[in-house]
Amino acid sequence: MALTTLWVVVEPSSDSFSTTSLELLSHARTLATNVAAVTWGDGESLGAQAGEYGATTLYNVGPLDGALPGVPVAAAIQALIAAVGAPDALLIPNSYDGRDIAGRLSARLDRPVLTNATGLNDDGGLVTEHPVFGGSLTVRAKFTGAGPGIVVVRAKSFAAEPSGGSPATVVAAPAGDTGASGSAVIVVSHVEERTGPKLEDATVVVSGGRGLGEAGAYELIEELAKLLHGAAGASRAIVDAGWVPYSHQVGQTGKTVKPLVYLACGISGATQHMVGMKGSKNIVAINKDADAPIFQIADLGIVGDVHKVLPALIDALKARS
Repeated sequence: MALTTLWVVVEPSSDSFSTTSLELLSHARTLATNVAAVTWGDGESLGAQAGEYGATTLYNVGPLDGALPGVPVAAAIQALIAAVGAPDALLIPNSYDGRDIAGRLSARLDRPVLTNATGLNDDGGLVTEHPVFGGSLTVRAKFTGAGPGIVVVRAKSFAAEPSGGSPATVVAAPAGDTGASGSAVIVVSHVEERTGPKLEDATVVVSGGRGLGEAGAYELIEELAKLLHGAAGASRAIVDAGWVPYSHQVGQTGKTVKPLVYLACGISGATQHMVGMKGSKNIVAINKDADAPIFQIADLGIVGDVHKVLPALIDALKARS
């Protein structure tokens, strides 16, 4: 049977939804005739945006009072399904909170979770696509049995495109009594300091790899990213080496980016890294090894030492400004 109803977990972010949430809403409306969103916090002010991206209904769990979203949101969705019926599938962003919600919901509904999906299609039911073996192969999967499918979707798999729809109807969806599992609260939270755009949202990303030679050389990456009004990224190799925080990592186990321009500096091009950036519109690679795999997907390749190329590029940009 063709898809009729999809629910999308949309994560609040400041006075909006996260980019991945909007991507999922946009794609969901191309697959199903009825799309609903599930969120928490101040849902009244977000009804307009949910409707603009395709949702007709916005179920709001309400303020979490310091609790992590996993327990109350999963409980609220279970209660909603009991009250109004199950959707064909639930689409959830691949984030810390999203994975927590999906796992708890799986236990509550006794339904499996399909993770790391990068494609969603309607083929007589929801068919999901998942890259395996570092993205060299794609597996297609389909849920069987009764109950909704639970799918965790990777960021940047779809485009976030508003449809101009009317504001979604906001419906309260309280979690109810969550018992002992809902007693944990956030005592203190820390936000990493940064300047410039977020890595996953930047139109220009400059990433450094082991070819930089030492941690201090990463300053070249940060300076170039700042001059280009972009964000600084990194390969897993230098994250594991402790040169930069995990939040900078691009790749299969890091963040997925699709900027207008991606500069790979001193990155050989391991498959796991390329999975996270090969969707970039323009890829520029700088590496002293002419046979580095990164050149196979680069639109422009520079065979040279990053310690010579990057300073020259930085000086040229400073001269132009």
